[in-house]
Amino acid sequence: VPPVEIELARTSLIFTSPVSKKVEVPVRSNVSAASGEIRLDAPEGWQVEPKQQKFQLSSRGELTVLAFEVTPPQADSHGELKAIAVIGDRTVSAGMQSLDYNHIPPQAIFPTAAATVVRADVKTLAKKVGYVMGAGDDVPAALNQFGVEVTMLSGDDLARADLSAFDAIVTGVRAYNVRADLRANQPRLLEYVRNGGTLLVQYNVLEGGFGGGDPHLLDKIGPFPIKIGRERVTVEDCAVSLPNPRHPLLNIPNKITAADFSGWIQERALYVATEFDPQYQSLFESHDPGESPLPGGMLFAKYGKGVYIFSAYVWFRELPAGVPGAYRIFANLLSASKSMAAAQ
Repeated sequence: VPPVEIELARTSLIFTSPVSKKVEVPVRSNVSAASGEIRLDAPEGWQVEPKQQKFQLSSRGELTVLAFEVTPPQADSHGELKAIAVIGDRTVSAGMQSLDYNHIPPQAIFPTAAATVVRADVKTLAKKVGYVMGAGDDVPAALNQFGVEVTMLSGDDLARADLSAFDAIVTGVRAYNVRADLRANQPRLLEYVRNGGTLLVQYNVLEGGFGGGDPHLLDKIGPFPIKIGRERVTVEDCAVSLPNPRHPLLNIPNKITAADFSGWIQERALYVATEFDPQYQSLFESHDPGESPLPGGMLFAKYGKGVYIFSAYVWFRELPAGVPGAYRIFANLLSASKSMAAAQ
C-alpha cells in the first residue's frame, strides 16, 4: 500500500476555449504521517500553476485537497494530465480502491491518477437541457463541461413540469427499458417536440429475447413508426459515412466531418433501428466489416415545430472518454431545433 493515495475527480476534462480550469487533487494518507509534494504533469503546450504544492498529513486516513489552475493551448490539443506525489525518495501516481465482497477475497486496486485533457472548439446553441436518467451513465457530467446546464428530470417533472424551459431533453441509456414513468409520459414529450423542442433518445435494448421482457415496449419510442433491432457496430474505428452531409445538424453550430469519428473507444452503435418511417432521415451510416449497411443508427425527424432524434451511437462511452468529435456532434444534436430554425 502506498503512503498516500491521490486521484483526479474526472477521467476527462474538456476545454472549449483557452480559459483555464481549476483541477483538484485529493490526497489521502495511508500511514500515520506523510508529507511531500504534488505536481501535475501536462501535455506539451499546457500550463499548470503552481508547478508543485507541498502537503503534510498527520494521521492515517487524513485527507487534503490541493487545487491547480490548468490552462490549455490556443489550438486543438489532446493528451493526458497526470497527478504525481513525491514522498521522500518514493513517487506515487495512483489512488486506491478496496474490493470487499463475500464471494471473493478482499483485495485492492490502484487506478492511475490521470485524466484525458482535450482542447477543442465546441459550440452549442442549447443552454438548458433536461435529462431523463435510465440504467445509469455519465453523460450529464460530460455536458456540464461545455457550459450546458443539466437538470435531472423525475417522474413528477415528466408529468407536470414546464418542459418548454429546456432547449433539449435527452433520455439516458436504456431509459425506456427501465422507466415506466418515461413511457407513460411519452405523449407529453412528443407534445414538447411539436411545440418546438428537441428530444434526443439514446440507445435502448430490444426486449423479448432469451432474457424475457415485452417485445412491444419500444413500439412508441418515436413520433413515427420505428423498429429497434439487435444489430450493432462493434468496430470502433470502422468508417462512418454521412448520407446527408448538408443537413443543418451536421453543419450548425459545428461542422461535422469524418474526422469527428476518430479516436472512438470500444464500439460505434448498439441496437440500431432496422425499420423506420420515411419521415425519418438517416444522418450516419456505419457497419462492421463484411456486414450490411446500417443507416438506422442516427435518425432525424421534424415533428411539428421541433425535432426528434433517435441515436444508437454510444455517446455514453465517448463523452466520458473525452473524444473531441463526440462532443462536437452531441452539441449539434442538442442544438437541433435552433439550428433548423437558423437554416430556414
